[in-house]
Amino acid sequence: MPSFDTVCEASMVDVKHAIENTTKEITTRFDFKGTPAAIELKDKEITLIGDADFQLGQIEDILRNKLTKRNVDVRFLDKGDVQKMGGDKVKQVIKVRDGIETELGKKIQRIIKDSKIKVQAAIQDGKLRVTGKDRDDLQAAMALMRKEITDIPLSFDNFRD
Repeated sequence: MPSFDTVCEASMVDVKHAIENTTKEITTRFDFKGTPAAIELKDKEITLIGDADFQLGQIEDILRNKLTKRNVDVRFLDKGDVQKMGGDKVKQVIKVRDGIETELGKKIQRIIKDSKIKVQAAIQDGKLRVTGKDRDDLQAAMALMRKEITDIPLSFDNFRD
C-alpha cells in the first residue's frame, strides 16, 4: 500500500550553524559592544539576551537572516514572551518546532477527509502517515496540504510505493 509521512522538522545542524554565525556577528558589531547581547541554543530552545526589546529585535533579525541563508524556514520559530532578568536585562525564548502537534494533525485529517480524496491519514508520534491505493491520490493529498496549510512548513518524506 503506497504511503508517505508528513513531517515538520527543521535541520538542527543548520540552526546550530546559524546561531554560531549570529554569535560571531553580535561580537563584532559596534552597536552591541559593552552590552550583554547574546544568543544561546539549548536542546530545541533559542534564548536571546539583551538590554531592551529593541536589541532583542535586532538579534532576532540577524538570526532570521542567517537561517534564511541556510535555507531553514523561519516559520519553524515559535516566539515566546519577553521576560525581565536581573538588572536591566531582558530575555526571550524562541522554540524550534519539531513534529506535528495533535491539533494540527486532526485539522489536516479533517481537510483530507473533506476533500473526498481516497486516502487515509493517521497521526503517529509527531508525524502524519497518509496511505492510499493510488500514487496519484497521494500526490493530490500532498498538493492539497501544501495549499491549505500555510502557517507551518510541512515536508513529505518516506514515500513508499
